[in-house]
Amino acid sequence: MRLTVRKADSLDIGVLAGLMTELSGHYMSESDMANRLKLIEESPIDSLYICENGERIVGCLGFRIRENIEETIPNCYGEISIIVVDNTARRKGVGRFLMKYSEKLAKDQGCIGTWLVSGFGREELAHIFYKELGYKINGYRFVKLLQ
Repeated sequence: MRLTVRKADSLDIGVLAGLMTELSGHYMSESDMANRLKLIEESPIDSLYICENGERIVGCLGFRIRENIEETIPNCYGEISIIVVDNTARRKGVGRFLMKYSEKLAKDQGCIGTWLVSGFGREELAHIFYKELGYKINGYRFVKLLQ
């Protein structure tokens, strides 16, 4: 399967909404996805990419540059903010292709590495996948919702 990547655009909103629903398990409307895509397009650090197999969209990748100022020598990392593969295209190399693409984006922008956050409940598949690609667990994310 020949895979290609391009930046997401407004014509992709329907498929993107479906992919985000798959990723989160919560319905995302096309209107909500359109709003998110607008925010991404206005952001100086965020990008959203579409992966196609020549016939259809099979996945997407959210990517951003993160400055890391707390280290001895300031540097940056590429953050994989979203990675999702359509459920009918899984285990066919799409995820590996997107991860490799994100690493190339990071390297091309002078980053020293890539990182991502993956939630609990994904240990059986996603976490094993990331470890196979050489990613290491290096901490926790702490969240406090403000209401």
